[in-house]
Amino acid sequence: MSTQSSENFFDRIPVFVEFEGVVDTANYQPLPDDWVLATADIVSSTEAIAEGRYKAVNTAGASVISALLNAVGKKDYPFVFGGDGALVALPVSLSEKAREALAAVQSWVAEELGLNLRAALVPIADIRAIGLDVRVARFAVSPDVSYAMFAGGGTSWAEAQMKAGKYAVDRAPTGTRPDLTGLSCRWNPIEARNGAIVSIIAVPGTTGANVQFRKLVSDVLAVAAGQGRGAHPLPAEGPTVKFTTAGVDAEARAAAPPGKRFTRKLAIIAQIILIYVLDKFGLTAGGWDPKIYKRELAQNSDFRKFDDGLKLTIDIEPERLRRIEMLLDQASAAGIARYGLHKQDSALITCFVPTPMAHDHIHFIDGASGGYAMAASNLKAKLS
Repeated sequence: MSTQSSENFFDRIPVFVEFEGVVDTANYQPLPDDWVLATADIVSSTEAIAEGRYKAVNTAGASVISALLNAVGKKDYPFVFGGDGALVALPVSLSEKAREALAAVQSWVAEELGLNLRAALVPIADIRAIGLDVRVARFAVSPDVSYAMFAGGGTSWAEAQMKAGKYAVDRAPTGTRPDLTGLSCRWNPIEARNGAIVSIIAVPGTTGANVQFRKLVSDVLAVAAGQGRGAHPLPAEGPTVKFTTAGVDAEARAAAPPGKRFTRKLAIIAQIILIYVLDKFGLTAGGWDPKIYKRELAQNSDFRKFDDGLKLTIDIEPERLRRIEMLLDQASAAGIARYGLHKQDSALITCFVPTPMAHDHIHFIDGASGGYAMAASNLKAKLS
């Protein structure tokens, strides 16, 4: 495969539009051998969550994607947001840019958010050398945005290697800043409408029965589908616009160095006021319509994904949740799956919007009091 065709690999993968397609192996294609996985997560994220700092944890996780995609100048590389971390697959030709971005974002997270971000660059060739794989599918959530789904066991292995200190990327010197253009954290938590916001992680068990695991995924998705819109945590018309400055500081820290931060905060507050007024009175500005933007926000959200296992953050009523838990318990007892689950009252939105006037803005969804990180902790506790 030529360098040019390898770099455009993800662009050429056909999209599927029904999320149930994540269980269809025909939708997945192997990443090229000459690619790497850039992966990062927060050390001791559970402790940070216990201190009430999950918005900062989410911001750190999303900043990894923002920094990497801005550094390489292209959004159409496969990535996945994991709540307290993220992963981006890139051609090896971009390894040096990726390393610099990961090093810079580690420094920024430490200085501005007071968290410890670890990072690694893992070659696909090394993953295949031990008998695992990284296969990618492309799920279109809207005509303008598609998300990567990962299978093959390779991303989980890469994460484990990172946690063991392998393939590590060292933090950049103090004061180094990544390009976090478009990273936004200004939405309030979205309250549950159906019962609870539930974050679920389900991964294959010990039996090696892939067919049975795929059936489990289909069954869980079928129960969630009965809630309407797959139990999407955001209403179809998007979140309510409220006048709030809760996310202004975090966004200003991402957008500007200390000496220019006050001016940036004023600009963000002015934008919030303008959006609030436009939405309240049904107005538009320069062709930008907040009602259309909010609908696109809901459409473009990644509330469900597949990353070597099923990951959901859904708004679901108690009876349907009971049925999902029953399916997961039965699969766990049979060795088909292992799972972790965390319930909370609301969901968080962290956004990557490089160009506000475009329709391809990206929105990461997680539970507001731990989400995927606590579900993963629950899964780890069960294994122990």
